[in-house]
Parts: sequence; C-alpha cells; structure tokens
Amino acid sequence: MKRINTIFLLIGIFVLPLIGQKVIDVPKVQDVDIAKEFSKLIKASTMEKHLKILASDEMEGRETGTPGQQKAAAYLAKELASLGFEPPIENSYYQNIAFAYSRWNELTMDVNNNKYRYMWDFYAFPSSNVHQPEINSNEVLFLGYGIDDPKYSDYKGVNVKDKVIMIYQGEPMGKDSVSHITGERSYSPWTLDWKKKLETAKRKGVKAIIFIEQDVKKKVSRYRDRLIKGSIDIGEDAMGMDENFSNSVYVSTKVAKDIIGKKYYKKFIKARNKIRKTGKPKSILLPAGVKFKMDKELNVIIGENVLGFLEGTDPKLKNEIVVVSAHYDHLGKRGDDIYNGADDNGSGSSMVLNLAEAFKKAKEEQLGPKRSILFIWVSGEEKGLLGSEYYVKHPVYPLENTIVDVNVDMVGRVDEKHKDNPNYIYVIGADRLSTELHDINENANKKYTQLELDYTFNEEDDPNRYYYRSDHYNFAEKGIPAIFYFSGVHDDYHRTSDTVEKIQFDKMEKIGKLIFHTVWQLANQEKTIEVDVKQKDN
Repeated sequence: MKRINTIFLLIGIFVLPLIGQKVIDVPKVQDVDIAKEFSKLIKASTMEKHLKILASDEMEGRETGTPGQQKAAAYLAKELASLGFEPPIENSYYQNIAFAYSRWNELTMDVNNNKYRYMWDFYAFPSSNVHQPEINSNEVLFLGYGIDDPKYSDYKGVNVKDKVIMIYQGEPMGKDSVSHITGERSYSPWTLDWKKKLETAKRKGVKAIIFIEQDVKKKVSRYRDRLIKGSIDIGEDAMGMDENFSNSVYVSTKVAKDIIGKKYYKKFIKARNKIRKTGKPKSILLPAGVKFKMDKELNVIIGENVLGFLEGTDPKLKNEIVVVSAHYDHLGKRGDDIYNGADDNGSGSSMVLNLAEAFKKAKEEQLGPKRSILFIWVSGEEKGLLGSEYYVKHPVYPLENTIVDVNVDMVGRVDEKHKDNPNYIYVIGADRLSTELHDINENANKKYTQLELDYTFNEEDDPNRYYYRSDHYNFAEKGIPAIFYFSGVHDDYHRTSDTVEKIQFDKMEKIGKLIFHTVWQLANQEKTIEVDVKQKDN
C-alpha cells in the first residue's frame, strides 16, 4: 500500500480545494508553515537515543584511528542507510583519511650537564621534529626572534650554519604594541604561521632551535595529549613535512637562564630590550653546552569522515550545497578511564543525525530542500581540525558550489554564565563573511525559538579564539560563510565526567529547531547567500 503523505495529515483542513493536484502544490497553502511542521521531527528523545550509543563505553571515547572511532563511524553510516541516504563515495559513506601518527620513544635535554624534565622544564612536538639520536653543541646563538624579513632580519650578516639558536616566539613589538614588521598593532605571518621560523632556520642550515616559552606549564596543559600520546597529522601533509624544519624544543625561562649564564645575563637582557625598542636585531654567542636526544616513531593510521548527501529538488539550485557539520571524535581512553565525550561532541553529532532525518523526510514528501545538503561528521577534530581540513582539500562535492557551512560543536550543557537561563546558544562566525547569514539566523530565532543568542565568543578579540577552534573554520578559511553553534565549556570539558546523564536534551531540542530553521532558509530561499564581508587574517 502506498504510504499516506504525513503532511496531508498535518494540514488537511487547508488542502480540500487541492484534491486531485500533485503533492508538490501543498506548500502554496498560505496558512501552513511547512518548515515548522518538519521542525517537529527535531526531538529530544531522538537525540538522546543517538547520544546514548555514541557516548557509550562501547565506543571507548571515539579517538581518531581507534576501534572505538570506527564503531562510531559504523553507527552513523548505519543510521544514514536506515534513513534512506545513498552511499556517496563508491558505495560507501566513508571518506577515508590516512593520518601520520608520530610520538616520542625518548626525549631528553641537558644544559651545562644539568638534566631537565620533559613536560616540566621543556617540551617538543614529535610531528615537527625528525628523529635525531643526538644533537650536541658547545655554544648557543641567541638570535632574537629568528625572523628573516625585508623589514627586520635576525639572520642578516650572521653565520648560523650548523648552530643551535635560541629565539623568542612572536615578533618584536615596539611602543604601544606596534609591530616593527607590520608597522601596526597587528601581527605579521612570523607570529601567525608557526611553520615560518622552522622552515627559515632549516634553509639557513640551523642545527636546532630553542624557543623561549614564558609559561611552559600552561602550554603543556593545553597540548598534553599531543605531547604524551603523540601527534596526528594528515598523512600527505605530515610525511616528510618535518624534514623541512629544523629540530626544535620549547624551554622554560629557568632553562633559558641556565643557557644564558650569569656572566652574560645583563648583556642578554640589554640586547633583548634594544631589539624591542628599536626594531634593530642583535645576536649574542653564548658558551653553553646543550645536548638533546630525540628518538621518534612514525606510523600511519586510518580515520574516516562520514558523509550523507541529500540532493536538492530544484533543478536550478540543486548544484549549490549547504554543509551541516559536526565532529564525532573525542579523546579515547587513558588506561581503563574512558573519555565518553557526551557533550564534546556526541551532542552535535546526535543533533546532525536528527537534522538529516528531518530534511530527508521533507524530501520524501516532495517539499524540499531546493538546494543539496551535505551532512558530514568529521574525524580528527581533537587532533587539530584534521578531518574538516582534509575535506576542504579533497572535497567530494565541488567546493566552489558549497555556499555555507553550519557547524554544531558542544550544544548539550549549560555554562556558568547561563546557569539561571539554559535557553541560550553562543553564535560564532555568522557575520565574519556574510551579514546575511547572521540575519537569517537572527530571524529564524525571532520567529521560531526565542533563544538568547550570545555573541561573546564572536568578538574578534575573544581570548578563547573559538572562531578558529572548530571545524567551520576550515570552510571559512576558503571564503565560505560559516556559522558555529556552541553552548560553552563546563567543569567536565575534556574529562571522563563528560557523560550522557548530564546532557540537557530539552535545551538541545530548542537549539536543534533553531539550526533546522536556519538551514531550511539557506537551502530553500531563491537567492544564494551573499558573501559581503572581507576575510580577515587570524
């Protein structure tokens, strides 16, 4: 028996004059809000069902390249199949990614016969260093900031071949924090691109770089997983990448003072202050004995992005693609402890599955969407936004046809700021490239959900820099407008206590409906969303 059209059941009282017409004519009924009817499919109970599986112990924390992550990918693929999505990649829902996994077997550092402790006094990233059984030097060259730029060069007139150099991070900033390179209160690529100093040193023949790190403990805490368990990078980018860099370590001010020594300390401080004040380079050769052992291991692991593609119904608009994204990976296990990642980002992954269901039902009823929608669950986000980076480098559907990315990352909890009002959502990035995207989301909220839209983390001077820390950014970097929904951090962030029973599913339902209506407008309006804001450097 042919399935009864559910929309007829919902709005039958309005369609009596249309008996005998095609179902596609139903949206012409003026008194019926088709989008609102389909938004009713966004349900707390549906998202809870998905999340209880994705954040279960069985998934083992979904760390990239592990059996747990592969189980989560299989669940997403199974759900897409059950909803009727056709496999988009050679009869598969997976976009496979080869990741290069590197870790330290042994890393030691001696200065003047004093042994220093890894992750206490110094640290180094395995992905940006080559295996070196031993690096020895009886002297260290202080080279300012390690910059070689037409407007400021620490290397000019200095012989650095086969030397160990010690430098500051960033660039020299003069009065009122004005850069001696840009001439403005803004950073140059020498600060913004971490690779430049490593590549320059390699070209100049530098043996190794010692970076002075003002707060080693803070940085070790931030990069703890990468430093303990190793680094994961996209394979094609990582293989051989470290050979373009001089080996490098980041040391505490305590270690730096040991290298400088009491005899040269005042001379060092004077040189440093002169560089900052005048913008003129100054180097000092320090008679310090340094020794490193950098025993590195490199392997390849496989991860998967999971894709569900819904072709649009309008012949003129279906080549344009709206991307709806979420990362489904998390931190995995540490011994017997499982980092379930219910909020981060089981919540967003579950919501995108529910959104896929709602839009698939709309198409089955021949009621939209006009544009195509790509639902994508990316892996490797916790390793540095790697899955989304891989997709924009290897798009399954033409990137020039991709008009917007709607990204969902951590939407299941309430942060301290909003503990008395859970009906809120942080909105990040919507106006960075398109004022229209911002307006579409605002209008959808006013009409349907009336959430508090908090733009705190969208400010360009936001110290958290969340705009650059989730998967939407890889799309935005390509000039594609992107909006990122986020409910903030909490005490369980990146801990084993981020579990399902703490998720507020009623809150998730309201956020899910807002996202549904925003995507609905993007996918169905006649006019393509406009890019009307100039891209800014990060």
